[in-house]
Amino acid sequence: MKILLTGSSGQVGYELERSLQGLGQVVAVDRSRMDLANLDQVREVIRAERPQLIVNPAAYTAVDKAESEPELAHRVNAEAPAVMAEEALALGAALVHYSTDYVFPGQDPDPRAEHDATGPLNVYGASKLAGEQAIAASGVPHLILRTSWVYGTRGKNFLLTMLRLAKERDELRIVDDQHGAPTWSRTIADTTALILAQAGKHGQDGWRDWWQENGGIYHLSSQGRTTWFGFTQAILEEAGIDCRLVPITTDQYPLPARRPQYSVLSSELLQQRFVRLPDWREALRLCLA
Repeated sequence: MKILLTGSSGQVGYELERSLQGLGQVVAVDRSRMDLANLDQVREVIRAERPQLIVNPAAYTAVDKAESEPELAHRVNAEAPAVMAEEALALGAALVHYSTDYVFPGQDPDPRAEHDATGPLNVYGASKLAGEQAIAASGVPHLILRTSWVYGTRGKNFLLTMLRLAKERDELRIVDDQHGAPTWSRTIADTTALILAQAGKHGQDGWRDWWQENGGIYHLSSQGRTTWFGFTQAILEEAGIDCRLVPITTDQYPLPARRPQYSVLSSELLQQRFVRLPDWREALRLCLA
């Protein structure tokens, strides 16, 4: 099987390039070869490679900047996945795509299930929801994996920012009224590979049947919940860094894009069907080790 992996230089794409080895021939492309803002280029690469599977972690993820660049965010997060779905369908291929907890308004403290009503609060969340809808409407065999609070050891993310700031400052003021589940990029990649390995066990004849039975939207995030303040406490404890932390409210740290107050996703469906997911603190410990 030929697998076309987008965004290979990103924090999830980097991990996926490793995790997908052994499932097929992985053709990993980054923005220099496939810029999702260039829809013609997206088509050209897919038609040239003719993959049996497209795995798309590439996205516009600058949540606050998206408020001033809504057209670009929509092109990358909605129009490009729509093109991928169209091209995959024409090839008889399948598509794995990643989405976000920000498709929900986050007003309810209970974990969100896949079928719960969406209602993004910001441009980024709206663009990702539009991408989900375009893929589902295309009829292509697909998995849409929604995740939350993604971090890792490369790229720009909360973990690396806190590790840097804690070494530079004596005190950090961290939001303590937004709730979610930090999810390691390697957890996302390894879980994806385990799911696709199950599909691969059915061979070429059973491949399409597997997607027919198991395709759709799943929530893929670490278990448990915390706040940005609690996440920061855990990061500094695990890293052995001493820095004073002060809890603050969202109103005390205004940003251009509104955030959901409750971003916890229920991953029960994915765990029942495929594989157990780790507790967020357990994954953080492994990441920092």
